[in-house]
Amino acid sequence: MLLRLVVPAMLVLSVIACTDGASSDTPKRSSGRAAAAIVPGGTITGTVRERIPVGPYVYVRLDTDGGELWAAVNEAPLTVGDPITVHNVMLMEQFQSQTLKRTFARIYFGSLQSVTGAGQPADGAAPSVSQPSGTPDMAASPGAPAPIDAMVSPLAKASGPNAFAIAELWARKEQLVGQAVSIRGVVVKYNPGVMGKNWIHLQDGSGDATRGTIDLTVTSQNTAAVGDTVVVTGTVRINQDLGAGYRYALLLDGATVKAGR
Repeated sequence: MLLRLVVPAMLVLSVIACTDGASSDTPKRSSGRAAAAIVPGGTITGTVRERIPVGPYVYVRLDTDGGELWAAVNEAPLTVGDPITVHNVMLMEQFQSQTLKRTFARIYFGSLQSVTGAGQPADGAAPSVSQPSGTPDMAASPGAPAPIDAMVSPLAKASGPNAFAIAELWARKEQLVGQAVSIRGVVVKYNPGVMGKNWIHLQDGSGDATRGTIDLTVTSQNTAAVGDTVVVTGTVRINQDLGAGYRYALLLDGATVKAGR
Protein backbone atom coordinates (compact mmCIF):
# COMPACT_ATOMS: atom_id res chain seq x y z
CA MET A 1 0.00 0.00 0.00
CA LEU A 2 2.86 2.35 0.84
CA LEU A 3 4.51 1.64 -2.49
CA ARG A 4 1.27 2.54 -4.32
CA LEU A 5 1.22 5.94 -2.60
CA VAL A 6 4.89 6.72 -3.19
CA VAL A 7 4.86 6.11 -6.94
CA PRO A 8 2.02 8.59 -7.74
CA ALA A 9 3.66 11.16 -5.48
CA MET A 10 6.92 10.84 -7.41
CA LEU A 11 5.04 11.29 -10.68
CA VAL A 12 3.40 14.48 -9.37
CA LEU A 13 6.77 15.90 -8.27
CA SER A 14 8.27 15.02 -11.66
CA VAL A 15 5.48 16.89 -13.48
CA ILE A 16 5.93 19.95 -11.23
CA ALA A 17 9.69 19.98 -11.86
CA CYS A 18 9.18 19.82 -15.62
CA THR A 19 6.62 22.62 -15.48
CA ASP A 20 9.00 24.82 -13.45
CA GLY A 21 11.80 24.21 -15.96
CA ALA A 22 9.62 25.22 -18.88
CA SER A 23 8.44 28.32 -17.05
CA SER A 24 11.98 29.55 -16.35
CA ASP A 25 12.79 29.36 -20.06
CA THR A 26 9.76 31.39 -21.17
CA PRO A 27 11.43 34.84 -21.08
CA LYS A 28 14.16 33.61 -23.42
CA ARG A 29 11.61 32.31 -25.92
CA SER A 30 9.63 35.52 -25.64
CA SER A 31 12.80 37.55 -26.20
CA GLY A 32 13.56 35.48 -29.29
CA ARG A 33 10.11 36.14 -30.73
CA ALA A 34 10.43 39.85 -30.04
CA ALA A 35 13.87 39.99 -31.67
CA ALA A 36 12.59 38.27 -34.80
CA ALA A 37 9.81 40.89 -35.06
CA ILE A 38 12.26 43.81 -35.18
CA VAL A 39 12.48 44.76 -38.83
CA PRO A 40 15.73 46.02 -40.37
CA GLY A 41 15.72 49.80 -40.14
CA GLY A 42 13.20 49.72 -37.30
CA THR A 43 13.48 50.87 -33.69
CA ILE A 44 14.10 49.31 -30.29
CA THR A 45 12.95 51.01 -27.09
CA GLY A 46 14.12 49.89 -23.67
CA THR A 47 15.85 50.69 -20.42
CA VAL A 48 19.62 50.50 -20.05
CA ARG A 49 20.60 47.74 -17.62
CA GLU A 50 24.30 47.56 -18.48
CA ARG A 51 26.66 49.68 -20.55
CA ILE A 52 30.12 48.95 -21.97
CA PRO A 53 31.75 51.97 -23.65
CA VAL A 54 34.08 51.02 -26.49
CA GLY A 55 34.72 54.05 -28.70
CA PRO A 56 33.35 55.06 -31.09
CA TYR A 57 30.23 53.39 -29.72
CA VAL A 58 28.81 51.91 -26.53
CA TYR A 59 27.34 48.46 -26.01
CA VAL A 60 24.13 48.46 -23.96
CA ARG A 61 22.06 45.67 -22.50
CA LEU A 62 18.44 46.77 -22.77
CA ASP A 63 15.34 45.66 -20.94
CA THR A 64 12.54 45.82 -23.52
CA ASP A 65 8.90 44.72 -23.61
CA GLY A 66 10.04 41.60 -25.47
CA GLY A 67 12.89 40.74 -23.07
CA GLU A 68 16.55 41.65 -22.76
CA LEU A 69 18.79 42.22 -25.76
CA TRP A 70 22.11 43.87 -26.65
CA ALA A 71 22.53 46.93 -28.84
CA ALA A 72 25.49 49.03 -29.97
CA VAL A 73 24.96 52.75 -30.51
CA ASN A 74 27.02 55.86 -31.15
CA GLU A 75 29.04 56.97 -28.14
CA ALA A 76 26.86 58.89 -25.66
CA PRO A 77 26.76 59.62 -21.90
CA LEU A 78 24.28 56.86 -21.07
CA THR A 79 23.73 55.60 -17.54
CA VAL A 80 22.02 52.52 -16.13
CA GLY A 81 18.31 53.21 -15.82
CA ASP A 82 18.11 55.56 -18.81
CA PRO A 83 15.21 54.91 -21.22
CA ILE A 84 16.45 55.04 -24.83
CA THR A 85 15.26 54.36 -28.36
CA VAL A 86 17.67 52.86 -30.88
CA HIS A 87 16.86 53.82 -34.48
CA ASN A 88 17.71 52.24 -37.83
CA VAL A 89 18.70 48.92 -36.28
CA MET A 90 20.75 46.28 -38.06
CA LEU A 91 20.95 42.78 -36.59
CA MET A 92 24.37 41.13 -36.41
CA GLU A 93 24.54 37.49 -35.33
CA GLN A 94 27.62 35.91 -33.75
CA PHE A 95 29.30 39.33 -33.79
CA GLN A 96 32.86 39.22 -32.44
CA SER A 97 34.20 42.25 -30.61
CA GLN A 98 37.97 42.11 -30.87
CA THR A 99 38.32 44.83 -28.22
CA LEU A 100 36.12 43.05 -25.66
CA LYS A 101 37.25 39.59 -26.78
CA ARG A 102 33.60 38.64 -26.65
CA THR A 103 31.07 37.21 -29.07
CA PHE A 104 27.50 38.50 -29.03
CA ALA A 105 25.04 35.88 -30.28
CA ARG A 106 22.65 38.65 -31.36
CA ILE A 107 23.30 42.39 -31.24
CA TYR A 108 21.58 45.32 -32.92
CA PHE A 109 23.69 48.18 -34.29
CA GLY A 110 21.90 51.49 -34.62
CA SER A 111 21.77 55.18 -33.80
CA LEU A 112 20.31 57.20 -30.94
CA GLN A 113 19.12 59.81 -33.42
CA SER A 114 16.44 59.43 -36.06
CA VAL A 115 17.45 61.01 -39.38
CA THR A 116 15.14 61.55 -42.35
CA GLY A 117 15.81 62.76 -45.85
CA ALA A 118 14.71 66.13 -47.17
CA GLY A 119 10.98 66.05 -47.87
CA GLN A 120 10.80 62.36 -46.93
CA PRO A 121 9.38 61.70 -43.45
CA ALA A 122 10.26 58.52 -41.62
CA ASP A 123 7.64 55.80 -41.41
CA GLY A 124 7.03 52.85 -39.16
CA ALA A 125 9.02 50.42 -41.31
CA ALA A 126 12.22 52.43 -41.47
CA PRO A 127 12.06 55.45 -39.17
CA SER A 128 15.62 56.56 -39.68
CA VAL A 129 16.44 55.38 -43.18
CA SER A 130 16.33 57.94 -45.96
CA GLN A 131 15.93 55.97 -49.16
CA PRO A 132 13.75 55.80 -52.27
CA SER A 133 10.81 53.42 -52.27
CA GLY A 134 11.76 49.88 -53.19
CA THR A 135 15.41 50.16 -52.21
CA PRO A 136 16.34 47.24 -49.90
CA ASP A 137 17.72 48.10 -46.50
CA MET A 138 21.38 47.43 -45.81
CA ALA A 139 20.52 44.69 -43.31
CA ALA A 140 17.59 43.15 -45.16
CA SER A 141 19.64 40.06 -46.04
CA PRO A 142 23.14 38.71 -45.37
CA GLY A 143 25.86 40.23 -47.50
CA ALA A 144 25.83 43.43 -49.50
CA PRO A 145 22.29 44.05 -50.74
CA ALA A 146 21.56 43.84 -54.43
CA PRO A 147 21.54 47.40 -55.78
CA ILE A 148 18.36 48.85 -57.23
CA ASP A 149 18.73 51.04 -60.31
CA ALA A 150 17.62 54.52 -59.19
CA MET A 151 17.60 55.70 -62.82
CA VAL A 152 20.20 58.41 -62.18
CA SER A 153 21.08 60.47 -65.27
CA PRO A 154 24.75 60.19 -66.30
CA LEU A 155 26.97 62.61 -64.37
CA ALA A 156 30.31 64.14 -65.23
CA LYS A 157 33.18 62.73 -63.19
CA ALA A 158 34.71 64.69 -60.33
CA SER A 159 37.78 66.73 -61.22
CA GLY A 160 41.33 65.59 -60.53
CA PRO A 161 43.65 62.73 -61.56
CA ASN A 162 42.12 60.25 -59.11
CA ALA A 163 38.52 60.81 -60.19
CA PHE A 164 36.53 57.90 -61.60
CA ALA A 165 33.03 56.99 -62.67
CA ILE A 166 31.49 54.27 -60.52
CA ALA A 167 31.65 51.74 -63.38
CA GLU A 168 35.35 52.56 -63.89
CA LEU A 169 36.04 52.04 -60.20
CA TRP A 170 34.37 48.63 -60.29
CA ALA A 171 36.43 47.69 -63.37
CA ARG A 172 39.75 48.76 -61.80
CA LYS A 173 39.10 48.04 -58.13
CA GLU A 174 41.94 45.53 -57.74
CA GLN A 175 44.46 48.03 -59.14
CA LEU A 176 43.20 50.84 -56.89
CA VAL A 177 43.11 49.02 -53.54
CA GLY A 178 44.38 51.29 -50.75
CA GLN A 179 44.33 54.40 -52.94
CA ALA A 180 42.27 57.53 -52.38
CA VAL A 181 39.82 58.20 -55.21
CA SER A 182 37.04 60.70 -55.86
CA ILE A 183 33.55 59.92 -57.14
CA ARG A 184 30.68 62.24 -58.06
CA GLY A 185 27.27 60.67 -57.60
CA VAL A 186 23.72 60.97 -56.35
CA VAL A 187 22.87 59.64 -52.89
CA VAL A 188 20.28 56.90 -53.41
CA LYS A 189 20.36 55.46 -49.89
CA TYR A 190 21.63 56.65 -46.52
CA ASN A 191 22.00 54.67 -43.28
CA PRO A 192 23.39 56.80 -40.43
CA GLY A 193 25.17 55.65 -37.29
CA VAL A 194 25.64 51.97 -38.13
CA MET A 195 28.76 50.45 -36.54
CA GLY A 196 30.00 53.95 -35.80
CA LYS A 197 29.78 55.12 -39.42
CA ASN A 198 27.33 56.63 -41.88
CA TRP A 199 26.68 54.39 -44.89
CA ILE A 200 26.03 56.13 -48.22
CA HIS A 201 25.05 54.51 -51.51
CA LEU A 202 25.89 56.44 -54.68
CA GLN A 203 24.93 56.06 -58.33
CA ASP A 204 26.15 58.19 -61.25
CA GLY A 205 24.33 56.68 -64.23
CA SER A 206 27.23 54.38 -65.17
CA GLY A 207 27.57 50.66 -64.67
CA ASP A 208 25.41 47.60 -65.25
CA ALA A 209 22.45 46.93 -62.96
CA THR A 210 22.46 43.19 -63.73
CA ARG A 211 26.09 42.92 -62.62
CA GLY A 212 25.67 45.15 -59.59
CA THR A 213 28.19 47.73 -60.80
CA ILE A 214 25.81 50.71 -60.80
CA ASP A 215 26.06 51.28 -57.06
CA LEU A 216 28.95 52.27 -54.76
CA THR A 217 28.87 51.82 -50.99
CA VAL A 218 30.66 54.57 -49.06
CA THR A 219 31.41 54.89 -45.33
CA SER A 220 31.91 58.32 -43.79
CA GLN A 221 31.62 60.39 -40.64
CA ASN A 222 29.97 63.09 -42.78
CA THR A 223 26.22 63.21 -43.31
CA ALA A 224 24.21 63.18 -46.52
CA ALA A 225 20.62 63.08 -47.71
CA VAL A 226 18.94 61.03 -50.39
CA GLY A 227 18.81 63.03 -53.63
CA ASP A 228 21.98 65.05 -52.93
CA THR A 229 24.64 65.20 -55.62
CA VAL A 230 27.97 64.87 -53.82
CA VAL A 231 31.66 64.28 -54.39
CA VAL A 232 33.16 61.69 -52.07
CA THR A 233 36.86 61.03 -51.59
CA GLY A 234 37.88 57.89 -49.73
CA THR A 235 40.07 54.80 -49.68
CA VAL A 236 39.31 51.86 -51.96
CA ARG A 237 38.71 48.56 -50.12
CA ILE A 238 37.72 45.26 -51.67
CA ASN A 239 36.37 41.97 -50.33
CA GLN A 240 35.46 43.48 -46.97
CA ASP A 241 33.96 40.95 -44.55
CA LEU A 242 32.29 42.74 -41.62
CA GLY A 243 31.22 39.52 -39.94
CA ALA A 244 27.80 37.87 -39.65
CA GLY A 245 27.75 37.37 -43.43
CA TYR A 246 28.01 41.06 -44.36
CA ARG A 247 30.49 41.19 -47.24
CA TYR A 248 31.30 43.95 -49.71
CA ALA A 249 33.19 43.34 -52.93
CA LEU A 250 33.91 47.08 -53.19
CA LEU A 251 33.80 49.76 -50.52
CA LEU A 252 34.97 53.37 -50.40
CA ASP A 253 36.04 53.75 -46.79
CA GLY A 254 36.48 56.79 -44.52
CA ALA A 255 35.31 59.21 -47.18
CA THR A 256 34.85 62.95 -47.01
CA VAL A 257 31.59 64.19 -48.50
CA LYS A 258 31.21 67.54 -50.27
CA ALA A 259 28.47 69.09 -52.36
CA GLY A 260 29.03 67.99 -55.93
CA ARG A 261 26.94 70.32 -58.06
